[in-house]
Amino acid sequence: MEGHMLNKNDIAALLPPRRRESSKGENGHGLLLAGSADMPGAALMASTAALRAGLGTLKVICPRPAVSGLCALPEAMRVPLPGEGWASASDELIRPYIEAATCIGIGPGMGREAETDEVLRRVLSAEKPAVVDADGLFALSRVEDKRALLHEKAVLTPHFGEMARLCGCTISEVRENQEAIARSCAEEWGCTVLLKGARSVIAAPDGRFAWNETGNPGLAKGGSGDVLAGITLAMLGQKLPPFEAACVASYLLGASADAALDLLRERMLMARDVTEMIESTLQNSVYQPK
Repeated sequence: MEGHMLNKNDIAALLPPRRRESSKGENGHGLLLAGSADMPGAALMASTAALRAGLGTLKVICPRPAVSGLCALPEAMRVPLPGEGWASASDELIRPYIEAATCIGIGPGMGREAETDEVLRRVLSAEKPAVVDADGLFALSRVEDKRALLHEKAVLTPHFGEMARLCGCTISEVRENQEAIARSCAEEWGCTVLLKGARSVIAAPDGRFAWNETGNPGLAKGGSGDVLAGITLAMLGQKLPPFEAACVASYLLGASADAALDLLRERMLMARDVTEMIESTLQNSVYQPK
Protein backbone atom coordinates (compact mmCIF):
# COMPACT_ATOMS: atom_id res chain seq x y z
CA MET A 1 0.00 0.00 0.00
CA GLU A 2 3.00 2.29 0.06
CA GLY A 3 2.36 5.69 -1.43
CA HIS A 4 -0.93 4.98 -3.16
CA MET A 5 -4.62 5.70 -2.63
CA LEU A 6 -6.37 3.06 -0.53
CA ASN A 7 -9.13 1.10 -2.22
CA LYS A 8 -11.66 -1.53 -1.25
CA ASN A 9 -9.42 -4.42 -2.35
CA ASP A 10 -6.62 -3.21 -0.05
CA ILE A 11 -8.98 -3.20 2.92
CA ALA A 12 -10.69 -6.47 2.04
CA ALA A 13 -7.31 -8.19 2.03
CA LEU A 14 -6.77 -7.05 5.62
CA LEU A 15 -10.21 -8.21 6.80
CA PRO A 16 -10.52 -11.88 5.86
CA PRO A 17 -13.56 -13.88 7.03
CA ARG A 18 -13.30 -14.99 10.61
CA ARG A 19 -12.79 -18.62 11.48
CA ARG A 20 -15.98 -20.28 12.66
CA GLU A 21 -14.12 -21.32 15.83
CA SER A 22 -12.84 -17.83 16.66
CA SER A 23 -13.30 -16.65 20.24
CA LYS A 24 -13.72 -13.21 21.77
CA GLY A 25 -10.22 -13.48 23.22
CA GLU A 26 -8.74 -13.83 19.75
CA ASN A 27 -10.42 -10.58 18.72
CA GLY A 28 -8.82 -8.49 21.43
CA HIS A 29 -9.29 -7.41 25.02
CA GLY A 30 -9.62 -3.68 24.58
CA LEU A 31 -9.24 -0.93 27.14
CA LEU A 32 -10.52 2.58 26.49
CA LEU A 33 -9.73 5.58 28.69
CA ALA A 34 -12.17 8.27 27.65
CA GLY A 35 -14.92 10.65 28.67
CA SER A 36 -15.44 13.36 31.24
CA ALA A 37 -18.29 15.18 32.94
CA ASP A 38 -18.58 17.56 30.00
CA MET A 39 -18.09 14.97 27.22
CA PRO A 40 -19.57 11.60 28.22
CA GLY A 41 -20.76 10.96 24.68
CA ALA A 42 -17.22 10.65 23.33
CA ALA A 43 -16.62 7.49 25.35
CA LEU A 44 -19.90 6.02 24.14
CA MET A 45 -19.22 6.73 20.47
CA ALA A 46 -15.69 5.35 20.57
CA SER A 47 -16.81 2.27 22.51
CA THR A 48 -19.70 1.51 20.20
CA ALA A 49 -17.48 1.86 17.15
CA ALA A 50 -14.87 -0.47 18.65
CA LEU A 51 -17.40 -3.20 19.33
CA ARG A 52 -19.15 -2.75 15.99
CA ALA A 53 -15.80 -3.09 14.25
CA GLY A 54 -15.20 -6.47 15.83
CA LEU A 55 -13.33 -5.98 19.11
CA GLY A 56 -13.75 -9.04 21.32
CA THR A 57 -14.22 -7.40 24.74
CA LEU A 58 -14.01 -3.84 25.98
CA LYS A 59 -13.47 -2.20 29.35
CA VAL A 60 -13.96 1.56 29.62
CA ILE A 61 -12.28 3.60 32.35
CA CYS A 62 -13.93 6.98 32.80
CA PRO A 63 -14.64 9.56 35.51
CA ARG A 64 -17.73 8.89 37.58
CA PRO A 65 -19.91 11.58 35.91
CA ALA A 66 -19.39 9.95 32.50
CA VAL A 67 -20.45 6.45 33.54
CA SER A 68 -24.17 6.97 32.99
CA GLY A 69 -23.54 7.78 29.35
CA LEU A 70 -22.28 4.24 28.83
CA CYS A 71 -25.44 2.60 30.12
CA ALA A 72 -26.66 2.53 26.53
CA LEU A 73 -23.85 0.07 25.75
CA PRO A 74 -24.25 -2.98 28.00
CA GLU A 75 -21.63 -4.91 26.02
CA ALA A 76 -18.88 -2.70 27.47
CA MET A 77 -17.66 -3.13 31.05
CA ARG A 78 -17.64 0.20 32.86
CA VAL A 79 -14.81 1.03 35.25
CA PRO A 80 -15.73 4.29 37.02
CA LEU A 81 -13.02 6.34 38.65
CA PRO A 82 -13.70 7.24 42.28
CA GLY A 83 -13.54 10.98 41.64
CA GLU A 84 -15.04 13.55 39.32
CA GLY A 85 -12.04 13.71 37.00
CA TRP A 86 -8.85 12.02 35.88
CA ALA A 87 -6.95 13.10 38.98
CA SER A 88 -8.44 10.03 40.67
CA ALA A 89 -6.92 7.65 38.09
CA SER A 90 -4.23 6.29 40.38
CA ASP A 91 -1.59 3.91 39.15
CA GLU A 92 -2.88 1.22 41.52
CA LEU A 93 -6.36 1.51 40.05
CA ILE A 94 -5.63 1.50 36.33
CA ARG A 95 -2.47 -0.65 36.17
CA PRO A 96 -4.31 -4.03 36.38
CA TYR A 97 -6.56 -3.03 33.47
CA ILE A 98 -3.61 -1.89 31.38
CA GLU A 99 -1.78 -5.14 32.08
CA ALA A 100 -4.83 -7.24 31.12
CA ALA A 101 -5.53 -5.39 27.88
CA THR A 102 -4.18 -6.44 24.50
CA CYS A 103 -4.90 -3.02 22.97
CA ILE A 104 -5.59 0.41 24.42
CA GLY A 105 -7.33 3.59 23.29
CA ILE A 106 -6.95 6.91 25.07
CA GLY A 107 -8.21 10.43 24.59
CA PRO A 108 -11.79 10.85 23.35
CA GLY A 109 -13.55 13.39 25.54
CA MET A 110 -11.05 13.15 28.41
CA GLY A 111 -10.69 16.87 28.84
CA ARG A 112 -7.46 18.78 29.12
CA GLU A 113 -6.69 18.80 32.81
CA ALA A 114 -3.02 18.31 33.63
CA GLU A 115 -3.69 14.93 35.26
CA THR A 116 -4.29 13.37 31.86
CA ASP A 117 -0.57 13.71 31.12
CA GLU A 118 0.36 11.08 33.68
CA VAL A 119 -2.44 8.77 32.54
CA LEU A 120 -1.08 8.97 28.99
CA ARG A 121 2.42 8.16 30.23
CA ARG A 122 1.16 5.07 32.03
CA VAL A 123 -0.65 3.85 28.95
CA LEU A 124 2.22 4.37 26.55
CA SER A 125 4.85 3.02 28.93
CA ALA A 126 3.11 -0.38 28.69
CA GLU A 127 4.23 -0.47 25.02
CA LYS A 128 1.06 -2.22 23.89
CA PRO A 129 -0.83 -1.54 20.66
CA ALA A 130 -2.48 1.81 21.36
CA VAL A 131 -4.38 4.59 19.61
CA VAL A 132 -4.02 8.14 20.93
CA ASP A 133 -6.74 10.58 19.90
CA ALA A 134 -8.28 13.95 20.77
CA ASP A 135 -7.42 15.02 24.33
CA GLY A 136 -4.81 12.28 24.48
CA LEU A 137 -3.03 14.17 21.71
CA PHE A 138 -3.39 17.40 23.67
CA ALA A 139 -1.64 15.71 26.60
CA LEU A 140 1.03 14.43 24.22
CA SER A 141 1.65 17.98 22.97
CA ARG A 142 2.79 18.86 26.49
CA VAL A 143 5.46 16.12 26.38
CA GLU A 144 8.84 17.55 25.41
CA ASP A 145 10.55 14.31 24.35
CA LYS A 146 7.83 12.51 22.40
CA ARG A 147 10.19 9.91 20.97
CA ALA A 148 11.04 8.71 24.48
CA LEU A 149 7.37 8.07 25.23
CA LEU A 150 6.01 6.85 21.90
CA HIS A 151 6.76 3.48 20.33
CA GLU A 152 6.19 1.49 17.14
CA LYS A 153 2.89 -0.01 18.38
CA ALA A 154 1.27 3.41 18.83
CA VAL A 155 -1.08 5.12 16.38
CA LEU A 156 -1.74 8.86 16.52
CA THR A 157 -4.89 10.23 14.86
CA PRO A 158 -4.57 14.04 14.72
CA HIS A 159 -6.48 16.49 12.56
CA PHE A 160 -4.63 19.51 11.19
CA GLY A 161 -5.07 21.59 14.34
CA GLU A 162 -3.87 18.83 16.64
CA MET A 163 -0.90 18.14 14.39
CA ALA A 164 0.05 21.81 14.38
CA ARG A 165 0.01 21.80 18.18
CA LEU A 166 2.12 18.64 18.31
CA CYS A 167 4.68 20.03 15.88
CA GLY A 168 4.69 23.63 17.05
CA CYS A 169 3.75 25.00 13.62
CA THR A 170 0.68 26.57 12.00
CA ILE A 171 -2.40 24.80 10.66
CA SER A 172 -1.64 26.26 7.23
CA GLU A 173 1.81 24.69 7.27
CA VAL A 174 0.31 21.30 8.10
CA ARG A 175 -2.34 21.62 5.39
CA GLU A 176 0.19 22.63 2.76
CA ASN A 177 2.74 19.94 3.70
CA GLN A 178 0.46 17.14 4.91
CA GLU A 179 2.37 14.17 3.52
CA ALA A 180 5.82 15.46 4.40
CA ILE A 181 4.84 16.35 7.96
CA ALA A 182 3.05 13.05 8.60
CA ARG A 183 5.97 11.03 7.27
CA SER A 184 8.58 13.11 9.08
CA CYS A 185 6.78 12.87 12.43
CA ALA A 186 6.14 9.14 12.05
CA GLU A 187 9.86 8.60 11.51
CA GLU A 188 10.96 11.04 14.22
CA TRP A 189 8.54 9.72 16.88
CA GLY A 190 8.77 6.04 15.90
CA CYS A 191 5.01 5.50 15.57
CA THR A 192 2.21 5.45 13.00
CA VAL A 193 0.59 8.80 12.20
CA LEU A 194 -2.88 9.08 10.69
CA LEU A 195 -3.16 12.74 9.73
CA LYS A 196 -6.84 13.36 9.06
CA GLY A 197 -8.20 15.63 6.37
CA ALA A 198 -10.39 15.63 3.27
CA ARG A 199 -7.61 13.34 2.06
CA SER A 200 -5.97 11.59 4.99
CA VAL A 201 -2.40 10.36 4.96
CA ILE A 202 -1.26 7.36 6.98
CA ALA A 203 2.49 7.14 7.64
CA ALA A 204 4.54 4.40 9.29
CA PRO A 205 7.89 4.93 11.03
CA ASP A 206 9.62 2.73 8.46
CA GLY A 207 8.71 5.07 5.59
CA ARG A 208 5.55 3.38 4.28
CA PHE A 209 2.60 5.66 3.66
CA ALA A 210 -0.81 5.63 2.02
CA TRP A 211 -3.57 8.08 1.18
CA ASN A 212 -7.27 7.75 1.85
CA GLU A 213 -9.95 9.93 0.30
CA THR A 214 -13.14 8.08 1.22
CA GLY A 215 -15.68 10.18 3.04
CA ASN A 216 -17.59 13.41 2.54
CA PRO A 217 -18.13 16.77 4.27
CA GLY A 218 -20.70 15.13 6.55
CA LEU A 219 -17.81 13.73 8.58
CA ALA A 220 -16.75 17.28 9.51
CA LYS A 221 -18.63 17.21 12.79
CA GLY A 222 -18.08 16.27 16.41
CA GLY A 223 -17.90 12.55 17.06
CA SER A 224 -16.28 11.42 13.81
CA GLY A 225 -12.85 11.33 15.43
CA ASP A 226 -14.20 9.31 18.34
CA VAL A 227 -15.58 6.75 15.91
CA LEU A 228 -12.26 6.58 14.08
CA ALA A 229 -10.43 5.98 17.38
CA GLY A 230 -12.83 3.16 18.21
CA ILE A 231 -12.40 1.47 14.85
CA THR A 232 -8.62 1.76 15.13
CA LEU A 233 -8.74 0.19 18.59
CA ALA A 234 -10.79 -2.70 17.20
CA MET A 235 -8.32 -3.31 14.38
CA LEU A 236 -5.39 -3.32 16.79
CA GLY A 237 -7.29 -5.80 18.94
CA GLN A 238 -7.74 -8.07 15.94
CA LYS A 239 -3.96 -8.12 15.57
CA LEU A 240 -3.55 -5.84 12.59
CA PRO A 241 -0.17 -4.07 12.74
CA PRO A 242 -0.47 -0.36 13.56
CA PHE A 243 0.00 0.96 10.01
CA GLU A 244 -2.51 -1.49 8.57
CA ALA A 245 -4.95 -0.87 11.44
CA ALA A 246 -4.83 2.87 10.73
CA CYS A 247 -5.36 2.32 7.00
CA VAL A 248 -8.40 0.13 7.59
CA ALA A 249 -9.90 2.52 10.15
CA SER A 250 -9.44 5.56 7.94
CA TYR A 251 -11.00 3.83 4.95
CA LEU A 252 -13.94 2.38 6.88
CA LEU A 253 -14.80 5.67 8.55
CA GLY A 254 -15.01 7.42 5.21
CA ALA A 255 -16.47 4.61 3.12
CA SER A 256 -20.11 4.57 2.25
CA ALA A 257 -22.32 2.59 4.62
CA ASP A 258 -22.75 -0.22 2.13
CA ALA A 259 -19.01 -0.63 1.56
CA ALA A 260 -18.23 -0.51 5.27
CA LEU A 261 -20.95 -3.07 6.07
CA ASP A 262 -19.74 -5.37 3.34
CA LEU A 263 -16.14 -5.21 4.52
CA LEU A 264 -16.93 -5.68 8.20
CA ARG A 265 -19.42 -8.50 7.64
CA GLU A 266 -19.82 -10.58 10.82
CA ARG A 267 -17.66 -8.19 12.83
CA MET A 268 -20.67 -5.88 13.07
CA LEU A 269 -22.69 -8.29 15.20
CA MET A 270 -23.14 -7.34 18.85
CA ALA A 271 -24.74 -9.21 21.69
CA ARG A 272 -27.79 -6.93 21.68
CA ASP A 273 -28.46 -7.84 18.05
CA VAL A 274 -28.73 -11.50 19.01
CA THR A 275 -31.01 -10.68 21.92
CA GLU A 276 -33.28 -8.58 19.77
CA MET A 277 -33.60 -11.36 17.20
CA ILE A 278 -34.46 -14.21 19.60
CA GLU A 279 -38.19 -13.63 19.44
CA SER A 280 -38.18 -13.41 15.66
CA THR A 281 -36.06 -16.54 15.32
CA LEU A 282 -38.33 -18.51 17.63
CA GLN A 283 -41.40 -17.40 15.75
CA ASN A 284 -39.90 -18.30 12.41
CA SER A 285 -38.48 -21.68 13.38
CA VAL A 286 -39.24 -23.35 16.69
CA TYR A 287 -42.83 -22.18 16.87
CA GLN A 288 -43.65 -22.61 13.20
CA PRO A 289 -46.72 -24.83 12.75
CA LYS A 290 -45.99 -28.12 11.06
